Amino acid sequence: MDFLKTFIELYFPSQSDAFVQKLSNLLKNKFYKKKEIIVKLKENPSKFYILKKGIVRSYIVGSEGKEHTKILYTKNNFFAPLTALIKNKPSLYSFDCLTDCEILEGNYTDLLALTNSDIEFSVLYSKILEEMYIRTDNKIHDLSILNATERFIKLKKEKPTIENLIKQYHIASYLNITPTQLSRIKKN
Repeated sequence: MDFLKTFIELYFPSQSDAFVQKLSNLLKNKFYKKKEIIVKLKENPSKFYILKKGIVRSYIVGSEGKEHTKILYTKNNFFAPLTALIKNKPSLYSFDCLTDCEILEGNYTDLLALTNSDIEFSVLYSKILEEMYIRTDNKIHDLSILNATERFIKLKKEKPTIENLIKQYHIASYLNITPTQLSRIKKN
């Protein structure tokens, strides 16, 4: 319950215990092992997730078989194949665990129903969508404006221990560079 309260307060402070309990009732605590897939490409999703521990990524595989990591999710991140959920279509991304993970999982339709009847859920959902939009917008900005070294420095600043937790291949994929390029950047 403390984790959930802390998560909610990231988006808007001082919510009632009744609200926290309602959200808690929506969620199931699940454990996933490293490399376990949470959402498969082209799967019709129905769930949303809140990451308690570990690292999850969303990614696609290009025509040449190269993986392209869209987002790295860490503790306290809300994640879901949102476009697929909103449009009620198959997911364009896979989501898998890069480490062992503890995740809160909830039904998206149930969450939406609460956003229509409870102002606190509506505000929370709106704030989460804003945060997800900003995260994606920042990633597009970084790929457009920053060079590979600058993107690596920014990642290390935002997630200082990331290099010790996941494979260099995944970091390179997130930065949209090759593992060889990442090695060169780290040497300099």
